Amino acid sequence: MIPVDLRLYGIIDPDRTAGRDPVELVRQVVAGGATLIQYRDKRADGRRQVELARALKEALRKTGVPLVINDRVDIALAAGADGVHLGQDDMHPTDARSLLGVNAIIGLTIKTPEQADALVRMPVDYGCIGGVFSTVSKHNPSAPIGLDGLAEAAARAKAAAGAPVGAIAGIDASNAEAVIAAGADGIAVISALFMAPHPRAEAQRLRNVVDRSLASRSIRS
Repeated sequence: MIPVDLRLYGIIDPDRTAGRDPVELVRQVVAGGATLIQYRDKRADGRRQVELARALKEALRKTGVPLVINDRVDIALAAGADGVHLGQDDMHPTDARSLLGVNAIIGLTIKTPEQADALVRMPVDYGCIGGVFSTVSKHNPSAPIGLDGLAEAAARAKAAAGAPVGAIAGIDASNAEAVIAAGADGIAVISALFMAPHPRAEAQRLRNVVDRSLASRSIRS
């Protein structure tokens, strides 16, 4: 299992940038404290995705922050990304591991306690619990699971895999502390970072909230 720092997991989606350059936005949020970047693009063709993924990887080259690609193992391979983040309907993590190798980061979205339990059989490096709050960044037909649902899924995921667990959907500075208190090891953020007027400053603010919350949780435990 590869150590993955999920504290501030920025997900760059070209549709959620307020018309700004995704590469420059990623530079700013990493300078502000982002610890992992995912490139998610549901609209661009494969060639454009490879081009942008390569540009993002180059922008991150000297930072030590990994780049993972949403869904597309082929894009990750072509662009030389550090790994992939898979949904429940994407390629199985075992197959992704076979293609990407032992040094790749593989993350998996978890939406139910049963999916959290299934991590015990999967070669994943982290889980990310989806649908915590309502969000405009992605259509989700299911109701938000809330903090109670997050707490249960996080506990079961950690028991199953011993891997860190993030949380996504509707998370910002107003609720990040509660998300960490519920058991998440970090927050995955799209709009709150990349639609912010000042992405670097917002990354610093979110990272500070997460770091303080993790320290408080450690003291309580």
